Amino acid sequence: MNASRMLETVALGTEFWNDSCAPQELAEAIENGAVGATSNPVIVGAAVSGDKARWLPVLDRLLREHPGDTEDDAAWRLIEAVAKEAAALLAPIHEATKGRQGYLCVQVSPKLYRSTERMIEHGLALAALAPNIAIKCPSTKEGIAAMEELTARGININATVSFTVSQVLATAEAVERGLERALRAGAPRERLHPYVTIMVGRVDDHMKRVAERDSVLIDPGYLNWAGIAVFKKAHQLFVQRKFRSTLLAAAYRHHLHWSELIGPGAIQSIPYGWWKQFNGSDLTPSRTLTEPVASVIVDALHRKLPDFRRAYDEEGLRPEEFTGYGASVHTLRQFLGGYQQLAEWVRDRMLA
Repeated sequence: MNASRMLETVALGTEFWNDSCAPQELAEAIENGAVGATSNPVIVGAAVSGDKARWLPVLDRLLREHPGDTEDDAAWRLIEAVAKEAAALLAPIHEATKGRQGYLCVQVSPKLYRSTERMIEHGLALAALAPNIAIKCPSTKEGIAAMEELTARGININATVSFTVSQVLATAEAVERGLERALRAGAPRERLHPYVTIMVGRVDDHMKRVAERDSVLIDPGYLNWAGIAVFKKAHQLFVQRKFRSTLLAAAYRHHLHWSELIGPGAIQSIPYGWWKQFNGSDLTPSRTLTEPVASVIVDALHRKLPDFRRAYDEEGLRPEEFTGYGASVHTLRQFLGGYQQLAEWVRDRMLA
């Protein structure tokens, strides 16, 4: 195997995941050290529309086999087919590591973000697709309750729609309660690996939208450090509190989201296009995860942007405020829209 920046990153203690379930991309990522992958409605839609020659025959077969399906039924059958194929690619890693790695994260329907019980129900169904599937739920108050219950039932979870220190702390605390229940029920500890995401690029995006909206005068380069600052603070707190969840960085926008978050105790879930760029770069990876963001940057962000304070401070948001946080609203809308696009694509095929 040729040396690559991703392999160097893995050698420094960071887990590398491919932020896509597209089989061809995932296979190449595994060759470069990836040991996991993530998906959501937007990612699945991109994988399907980007390789119609592969997935249209699968959809046509599903429509023939299930003639009474609605477009939603058919869309989820297609999502599950994509998930099964991606999970199969990761299965050898899962088996070789005795369940420590090799997970594919599959997201519950974004339409269910207000219902704990329905997220649990859908999560259990998706987890049954393969032994190496982890279930993604949003870090809303309802989603956190769902993740606690799924964990208690021995299901691995990955929190998504997550941008703030207060969200990840609330999620990790709920997961700890779920882990204790699972272990008391006899679940094998070596098979329990919960993940808690911070969508670092979407934190940056939100700060840029707020700065533009409110005409905040701030060094524009500082805004590219917002998500990194939140992630590094969260990581420090996870270590101090001995949480058993692993923090995962997602939603990449620039190389700092890779180069500044390298080291043991973190997973980087990187889109195919970004890690390919990183592989071809002249940047040499080094352990940066525990290096603090410059105080002048954090101080400026904290002083000038109330929404950064809400993201960075331990008690910046109350659980009932998680759904209404600007980055959460923006991301939920995008996930709902991405799912709707996939359903419309299925509808067009049904009516062809």
